[in-house]
Amino acid sequence: MHIEPGIVTGAKIALSYATAAGAAVYSAKLIWEALRNRGIPSLGVRAAIATVAVFVFFELLPHMAVGVSEVHLILGTTLLLILGTAPAAIGLALGLLIQGAFFAPSDLPQYAMNVTTLLVPLFGLHMLSKHVITKGTAYVDLSFKQCLAMSATYQGGIVLWVAFWAFYGSGFGAENISAVLSFGAAYMLVLLIEPIADLAVLAAAKGMRNLEGSALVTPRLYSI
Repeated sequence: MHIEPGIVTGAKIALSYATAAGAAVYSAKLIWEALRNRGIPSLGVRAAIATVAVFVFFELLPHMAVGVSEVHLILGTTLLLILGTAPAAIGLALGLLIQGAFFAPSDLPQYAMNVTTLLVPLFGLHMLSKHVITKGTAYVDLSFKQCLAMSATYQGGIVLWVAFWAFYGSGFGAENISAVLSFGAAYMLVLLIEPIADLAVLAAAKGMRNLEGSALVTPRLYSI
């Protein structure tokens, strides 16, 4: 979901700094809550795991440029379900920064746009999960329907943000509209994979009850 260079330029980039700042403020709130609940060691370990995972998702898993951006299997829902929202947010932000700084410097001017595109849908997913997941249901007991709803929320949010940046930066010309539609169609194919990946990871976690209460996973993974 890296916004291609040249789509948003000049003074328009300033808006991305504002949206990224808003995402940073909300991230700080979640991080503070995580620190109060589990402490620095647990948050630090989970954030490190998330950062490595995100880097692997971006650099090692298959990805391709389509239209105005790139299609990646980010597995943001998986990160939230296993590690928690705050570690997932840290991992997405740091993994994206490391990838840009060392492997794709041309993406750095778009970092604020890209981090907004990753984090705001994650926060929406965080809030939606309180309604999609029935009270009293541990994450390891989620159904395919629930995983699909969560994945659709996250991936759909990414597509909407990419479309916003594309139209905001380059207008509503026929070529730009076509590029956005091509990206959206390709990206939603991720919905064929991510819910299955979520269920597979959750099934593996369900068989590893020794992780219950561990600093390596979010308490909600096993607790109701």
